[in-house]
Amino acid sequence: MSRIGKKPVNIPANVTVDIAEGNVVTVKGPKGTLTHAFHPDMILKLDGTVLTVERPDDEHLHKSLHGLTRTLLNNMVEGVEKGYAKELEVNGVGFRAEKKGTQLVMRLGFSHEVIVDEIPGISIEVPGPNKIIIHGIDKQVVGQFAAEVRGKRPPEPYKGKGIKYANEVIRRKVGKTGGKK
Repeated sequence: MSRIGKKPVNIPANVTVDIAEGNVVTVKGPKGTLTHAFHPDMILKLDGTVLTVERPDDEHLHKSLHGLTRTLLNNMVEGVEKGYAKELEVNGVGFRAEKKGTQLVMRLGFSHEVIVDEIPGISIEVPGPNKIIIHGIDKQVVGQFAAEVRGKRPPEPYKGKGIKYANEVIRRKVGKTGGKK
């Protein structure tokens, strides 16, 4: 039995969960609404404020979907209640970020400014010239958008210049040494 799959998902008082035909789950909360269609073989049961996921048998596909379905449901509930955020840091001389309207404008050592538009479901906050915070209710969308912003100038291993996650550790390399010939 999946250790994660058999854990129940506790639903807070300010969140509502609706399970429609075909395992289409809609979760509504103070931050917004998320809808996802889960595999039709998975058995979703809602008992008051507890949501449980069961599988019909021990087939390999059902075993692999069991924990995934429970985790996705938990992420949806947590997203509409609290939301998700990814924090990025911009490191480098002259590297900075700012927000103009709904656009994130970054100077990353190129001959041009790098401009990224906000997408629906995402809000960008720039509290300082070297810090970017991405907020949203869908964990997957927040992580994907943060990865795309980081991909504009990933950190390099020699000086650590570029965009990195706040909790990311850059493995540094030693540069050239001037040896004799």
